Amino acid sequence: MLFTPLRFVDKDKDKALFFATLRKRVDAYFKENKISKHANSTMVVKTIILMSAYVLPFIFLLAFTPTFQVSLILWTIMGFALSGIGMSVMHDANHGAYSSSHKTNYWLGHTLNMLGGSVFNWKLQHNVMHHTYTNIHNYDDDIADKLILKFNPHTEVKWYHKLQVVYAFLFYGILTLYWALLKDFIQFHKYTKQGVNTGTKEQNRVIWFKIFLSKVIYWAILFALPVFVFNIPFMQLVWGYLLMQFISGIVLTVVFQLAHTVEGTTHPLPNTDMNIENNWAVHQMNTTVNFSRKSKWISWYVGGLNFQVEHHLFPTICHVHYPQVSEIVKATAEEFGVPYLENETFAAALKSHCNAIVSFGKTPTLADLNEAIG
Repeated sequence: MLFTPLRFVDKDKDKALFFATLRKRVDAYFKENKISKHANSTMVVKTIILMSAYVLPFIFLLAFTPTFQVSLILWTIMGFALSGIGMSVMHDANHGAYSSSHKTNYWLGHTLNMLGGSVFNWKLQHNVMHHTYTNIHNYDDDIADKLILKFNPHTEVKWYHKLQVVYAFLFYGILTLYWALLKDFIQFHKYTKQGVNTGTKEQNRVIWFKIFLSKVIYWAILFALPVFVFNIPFMQLVWGYLLMQFISGIVLTVVFQLAHTVEGTTHPLPNTDMNIENNWAVHQMNTTVNFSRKSKWISWYVGGLNFQVEHHLFPTICHVHYPQVSEIVKATAEEFGVPYLENETFAAALKSHCNAIVSFGKTPTLADLNEAIG
């Protein structure tokens, strides 16, 4: 399917006024308090902690060749640190939210390479497709069916989907491994063929080579260097690496799914004119859910991804400011009669996600389809 841009069209002037008013109030908050919208000292300290928790255990593995049991503990730490880097550091940087400096955002954005991923593909999938067309079938890849997983109500229900709540989390654990191995090459070809990637043939040759080179460096550091230089047993590395990726895969996938693949969100379809009959900002409010807003620990670790409502409305604001911004967003939404969706706890959000994928695995009724379309 060739990529055809959608337009958000809505004749309700109050909905347009909602976001204009909200943006003024958020801008005023930063101006009146003389606060930068970018990273502060708390964010810098977090970056150092997370980067150290990923790099230092690996250095320890190389330097001391610990026992298999100890190495698994180190890989576990790396798995949680890697997830934190992806959610906190890489994510903000690739949105231009970490710093006002393009170079700082560029280099911190490439911490994605530590996951084995490509910044080029990630920006197309996440910044362009997901943030613009949230929860829209055939546009938002985050809700596209993956192998035997079904994340939206508009695709065909297979017999095994009724069991997906049982096997889903196992597959969540291998998604980052698939990313490191194959996803970027498959996705690059897909986006080029569809026209999402608008680069010339010459530009795309260079981009493809950079992706390939980054993979070679990634695998060389994680496997060739330990085996051939530090004489670490290959299978010990394999088991440790798989453990790290499984942990990282589950954490990253679950956290991102809790924002959109939960009860209460809509999955609108474009009309025959390729328009979404809604205001863009209100569309974001209908398709995005917060969770655990009051938990400082969760907010610290997941990089503000529990404030996805605020993130989707203001992606260039560093996530450390979202707790304060969320109060402004919620109050303004209530004033204009716009939904502000949230689950108060992580457990409630996880339960809602499980309920959602159970419902997607059932053959929908006409009422279900009407509700999903919104």
